[in-house]
Amino acid sequence: RMFHDDELEESEKFYVGQPRVLLLIYALYNTLVARSEMVCYFVIILNHMISASMITLVLPILIFLWAMLSVPRPSKRFWMTAIVYTEVAIVIKYFFQFGFFPWNKHVDYTKDKPYHPPNIIGIEKKEGYVHYDLVQLLALFFHRSILKCHGLWDEDEKGDSSSNKEDTDDELSLTGGRRDSSASLKSVNLAASVESIHVHFPEQQTAIRRKSISSISQLSHRSSFSSHRSKRAVFKNMNHSTLSLYFLQCKLCVIESHCGLCCFRTLQVYVPIRQFFYNLIHPDYSAVTDVYVLMFLADTVDFIIIVFGFWAFGKHSAAADITSSLSEDQVPEAFLVMVLIQFGTMVVDRALYLKKTVMGKVIFQVILVFGIHFWMFFILPGVTERKFSQNTVAQLWYFVKCVYFGLSAYQIRCGYPTRVLGNFLTKSYNYVNLFLFQGFRLVPFLTELRAVMDWVWTDTTLSLSSWICVEDIYAHIFILKCWRESEKRYPQPRGQKKKKVVKYGMGGMIIVLLICIVWFPLLFMSLIKSVAGITNKPLDVSITITLGGYQPIFTMSAQQNQLKSLDPNEFNDFLRSYRGNTAALQFLEGYAREDITRADLEGNSNSLWTISPPSRKKMIQGLLDFDADFTVVLSWTIQRTLEEVYPYYIKAPSDSLAKPIKQLLRDCKWENITVSLVKNVSEEGVREWWVLNQLGKRQKTPQESLELFIFSDKVSPPSLGFLAGYGIMGLYASVVLVIGKFVREFFSGISHSIMFEELPNVDRILKLCTDIFLVRETGELELEEDLYAKLIFLYRSPETMIKWTREKT
Repeated sequence: RMFHDDELEESEKFYVGQPRVLLLIYALYNTLVARSEMVCYFVIILNHMISASMITLVLPILIFLWAMLSVPRPSKRFWMTAIVYTEVAIVIKYFFQFGFFPWNKHVDYTKDKPYHPPNIIGIEKKEGYVHYDLVQLLALFFHRSILKCHGLWDEDEKGDSSSNKEDTDDELSLTGGRRDSSASLKSVNLAASVESIHVHFPEQQTAIRRKSISSISQLSHRSSFSSHRSKRAVFKNMNHSTLSLYFLQCKLCVIESHCGLCCFRTLQVYVPIRQFFYNLIHPDYSAVTDVYVLMFLADTVDFIIIVFGFWAFGKHSAAADITSSLSEDQVPEAFLVMVLIQFGTMVVDRALYLKKTVMGKVIFQVILVFGIHFWMFFILPGVTERKFSQNTVAQLWYFVKCVYFGLSAYQIRCGYPTRVLGNFLTKSYNYVNLFLFQGFRLVPFLTELRAVMDWVWTDTTLSLSSWICVEDIYAHIFILKCWRESEKRYPQPRGQKKKKVVKYGMGGMIIVLLICIVWFPLLFMSLIKSVAGITNKPLDVSITITLGGYQPIFTMSAQQNQLKSLDPNEFNDFLRSYRGNTAALQFLEGYAREDITRADLEGNSNSLWTISPPSRKKMIQGLLDFDADFTVVLSWTIQRTLEEVYPYYIKAPSDSLAKPIKQLLRDCKWENITVSLVKNVSEEGVREWWVLNQLGKRQKTPQESLELFIFSDKVSPPSLGFLAGYGIMGLYASVVLVIGKFVREFFSGISHSIMFEELPNVDRILKLCTDIFLVRETGELELEEDLYAKLIFLYRSPETMIKWTREKT
């Protein structure tokens, strides 16, 4: 071995011999040290999510627009800014915790108000006001110690001084080599009548240039690339010299007028920021990467959070879920705005990715960072009428959006890929990619929207229909390629029958699936109420009886204590009374003891009978005429004579229409009731009311009363009400028939697609599609037309297709 050290070997043996738990702790610590920068970012964002104030808002914005965009890592100036800012924030919060400030006298009243000024600024009095700030400061000092340990803390200053020296040399060579004159301008003392102003020339920070290893490697580069680099270097040198001259003019303005001092101070801030973003958009070197898939997944997660937690972005936090709101044909405004904004940002991000414009991505990043933070921490609390720190769903959405901001900054720093070839799911040919790709194509309108957007923002000579044709062929060939690769990995010998595991596994699963689809509505409607159903007991039972269309003679209702459930003995006696009645027993099979309610209604009407004398006289004449029919009108619109008029058993289904139960009536006859008019003469006058009494009551009572049994059907849970509301026929029409149509398309028409399905080897066709994508990205549009015509000819010619798809020999 080239290097041997006994102490290192002993140390390695010592660590290997430690317990696994201790090794895990070592590994976690090493991970923490290696990712200390990300730990600082996480703690800063977490502190802002919990505090949600203007004081904590500054550092997250600086993270996404400065730290994460710095190449190759954030500078010492950023970490010092974060440390000093955190220390100042801790002191400010501590100072405003004293009780002599006016806003600290009514803390309980103002602590939940989102637009209370101290709450917005972050200086309100509260318990644990500085805990997360201290954790943030600890994380920053930990990262600072890591950088110092590895010698990276002072690296930026050395790199800046060397690069500044080189830039100064270049500027002097362009301006005539007047080193002394430019150096004398580093510091200018301006004498005024009252005070003296000392103006410093700002140091221009530039990115650390990577030096070439040898001149031979430089000569191996193409001449076009070398000329491009030389032009860029000259342009950058001219840019630096122009900036120096610009600063010289500003300093001369300072000498002439005090107003020029403000301009100069503004330029001291503006010029470094402009130079920072210029170097970011025009880097000397870029490690091209592609994290669009991760950004898309982050946006998708945010989209799901909006859909399932949209109530957190509205005014009333106790609103129902989205299904109940949509079932009432109401689209919440907050939900609509959030969905449209989220979807719009995804479309813009896709357009920037296809156009590969870093400048557009930088502008979009700046707008999105400021816009999201302004909306989430200043507009949303006013809409929801609660602080951001009390909105868990909004906090989750913001955290996922911060992950997106980090990925977006990494994409900007590294640059977009030069070629975008195919779908990200088509990079490998295995079962995972196959099923994910097919699931991606099953999402409604997603495939079509992606194809149209790609056509709009990609340079091509193909028409939209031709583009879609190529995409469809490529998707079809990719699926076939995955199946052929699976056949190679798991070959089936010739003449050998299929294994039972495959037959019963795949075939049995399909059989069970088809049976479940066919009988799903019946099983669903049967089990949803018998197993998962909720007992819906009546809250009020009312009876109204009218004689011959005159004023109601009896009105009574039963509530609360008058509605009683049957005990086990009463329920068993009730069932035994119908032992010989098959129809009644069949009906009672669908009801349990808790579904039956007995309503005890008093026999005395709860309202006086105030009929007019002429109507009273006519009603008496009608009752005395036995040859004429005299009707009794009940509240459920059933008209009968006084005999057999009382239903006794009523079914309360899930809808609002209550019906009598004929299966439980003896000989299908209703119960008899007695009706009598009571007259009371007193000093106040004559009062009359009707008294009704049921003859065949189960609960024998001496008072005049009515007894009524209510059978309540179970109702579906609220979460499944949107399915149960369609009924059996609705489920069959919407589920079984629709799914059956897709299944029928899979099993029928196979003979027409044999030519395009049974392709032994699809590598050549797949390469042709990939070549179309490649020449499109390289700008060879004429060649793209030729390859597309070749692909179309291939699908039009069966003989050529057979030659192209033969197995390689």
